[in-house]
Amino acid sequence: MHASEETYLRTTAAASLALVATLLAACGGGGDSGFIPTQSTAASSSGNTTTTTPDSGGTTTTTPAETLPVLGVAVGATLKDCASLAGFSFANTTVSVANSITAGTLTVAGKPVGAHCQVKGSMYSRTSTVDGQSYAVGFEMRLPANWNGRFFYQANGGIDGNVATATGGIGGGGVLDNALDMGFAVISSDAGHQAPTPFFGIDPQARLDYGYQAVAKLTPMAKALIASAYGKGPDRSYFGGCSNGGRHTMVAMSRYPDDYDGFLVGDPGFRLPLAAAANIVGAQNYNALATTAGSPGTGFTQAERTLVSQAVLAKCDALDGATDGLVQDTGACQAAFNLDRDVPTCSGSRDGTCLTADQKQRIGQLFAGALDGNGQKFYSSFPFDAGLGTNGWATWKFSNSLNLDSGAVAFIWQVPPESQTGFVGATFTLTANIDTILAKITSTDSLYTENSLSFMTPPNPTDLSRLKKRGAKAMVYHGTSDPIFSSDDTQHWYDQLMAANGGDASNFARFYRVPGMNHCSGGPTTDQFDMLTPLVNWVEKGEAVDSVVASARGTGNAGGVNADVPATWAPDRTRPLCAYPKVARYKGSGDIEKAENFVCQ
Repeated sequence: MHASEETYLRTTAAASLALVATLLAACGGGGDSGFIPTQSTAASSSGNTTTTTPDSGGTTTTTPAETLPVLGVAVGATLKDCASLAGFSFANTTVSVANSITAGTLTVAGKPVGAHCQVKGSMYSRTSTVDGQSYAVGFEMRLPANWNGRFFYQANGGIDGNVATATGGIGGGGVLDNALDMGFAVISSDAGHQAPTPFFGIDPQARLDYGYQAVAKLTPMAKALIASAYGKGPDRSYFGGCSNGGRHTMVAMSRYPDDYDGFLVGDPGFRLPLAAAANIVGAQNYNALATTAGSPGTGFTQAERTLVSQAVLAKCDALDGATDGLVQDTGACQAAFNLDRDVPTCSGSRDGTCLTADQKQRIGQLFAGALDGNGQKFYSSFPFDAGLGTNGWATWKFSNSLNLDSGAVAFIWQVPPESQTGFVGATFTLTANIDTILAKITSTDSLYTENSLSFMTPPNPTDLSRLKKRGAKAMVYHGTSDPIFSSDDTQHWYDQLMAANGGDASNFARFYRVPGMNHCSGGPTTDQFDMLTPLVNWVEKGEAVDSVVASARGTGNAGGVNADVPATWAPDRTRPLCAYPKVARYKGSGDIEKAENFVCQ
């Protein structure tokens, strides 16, 4: 870390408070570098709840028995003057643009987004002494003319590297609204590097910014900019994203619990280096099964994947009381389905109606959890589910494993990184030794002083006692057909979080499985939902959320059609997403296309 950056991270809180008395204290980038979950010493809750009736927004609320702080409703304000923000001053920050954006310039689901101010800039511009490249923490903020008093940190996905439009996701696919349209001030960032390629990982500081330090730098600046724009800082601050954005959010939960009041976590890759390594092991195994060398997808074809999905449904679909193409009871399904028994074994050639014994052995082990060279599992199991036959599932397993995971592992997480000269991602993935990868992503040296499991993962993922005690809340969702980050991994984290809180974490954190959903969206699923509104109501009004209604995106959907929705479903099918460990079960009567005929039990 550069000396000026280290000084900044240590002194930001004081500088921010001097600028704006109403701002929350800023956190630095510290924290335990370990990645193994530890037990919390937080007070436990009784787990008893009192259920209320569903509200008009489709959520069912409860009030946990243990009393925790309710932080109160944010109070809005009117934007003073956009143009004047071009002169905004903050340590190590340059503002390049302050533009007034008229209503309707942006739209969401066909609706015009209101008038707002766009501010673009960067922090900590520098030239690396390691690779000679230019770096900065680039950002965009969008500040509504009519502000609701809330701040939303938009955590972006992938390996970052570009500043996405700062609109603020509310969850799922085909969104019908966004945080900006709801009146939030929203920030988006490139996380400290200016191209969505993995080569920034050659620079040690860029690795750390990507992992967690960009958030520490941006947060106090953003709150000060809001105060300058409206004459007051945000009353409530929220942090959210999916995929790597979900990882960013879980890291913020651990590292910055005082800076944010609500956390919206989607399909989190919170052990991203290990998940990527597991996907490389998967590609090697699928390639070993391939009929065309170097084409892992021919090792588990679409016909074969559809065969397995149908076999899963045959065993598991009715476990929730409705035969409807969705597996709600994921846990019971894993006990009911057996790949070796329930899928025919080929007696002759592969023709899409069977799997060979070798396919069953290799694929079964991948679902059970990727193994290192000593036969030890190093990443999570994946649940068998209904979404395996989709293009979204195949893309992550057979294409992204060659083209994305290879570069991320080789250049961002390994110590030392690979040489760029002659590097070919597909060759790396299909020939790399997994034990060498695992050793390098857990290594340090004099230049790379934090390993990837230190800078990429939450330091103490099950010790959220500070977040809990101050009244902050977290809502976490994960698709059960996610092919890259396993919902089993997130479920295991939540199981441990419950154990660390006397067996019940529901008074400050809740987990929602999304049956059939691939990575963040898509799959045979109901993937259109709003988790930001209920999160705000929980944080600010104390209304905990037992279930969130999700819709399918069939023909005519305003947010965009999901091609994976089966033709046999109503295009606007709805289902409740239940707070784990509850499962949506059919009541036994009524239209199975409607959420109201299901109950979380």
